[in-house]
Amino acid sequence: MKHSRQNKRAPHTHPSALSVPSYHRILVKHGLIEETLSISEAYEMFLEVGADPEVQKLRRKVVHGSKMKHVPALHLATAMALQSMTKQELEALKLRIEGEARMSADRDVPLQ
Repeated sequence: MKHSRQNKRAPHTHPSALSVPSYHRILVKHGLIEETLSISEAYEMFLEVGADPEVQKLRRKVVHGSKMKHVPALHLATAMALQSMTKQELEALKLRIEGEARMSADRDVPLQ
């Protein structure tokens, strides 16, 4: 008796999900941005997240503690650093980034 083969292909992902850059998906996955945020704004946020001292510290730890000889891209190291953070640390990071964004917006407002 023949058994039917199970389809072992990965489920198709919506094409628009594949067109979103990895840094956008990383930030959405960790709850740092909304999925609807534009790609350019997500990139700016990713740069701010990468510039955070705690993320930099964790990123260095990941790179040095890793058995990998070479981390191929900055976004991979940042993703690994974010992955190692607890929910409380991610929430604190989100608050720091939002606080910095507010302070920079206040500086950009012209005085009357």
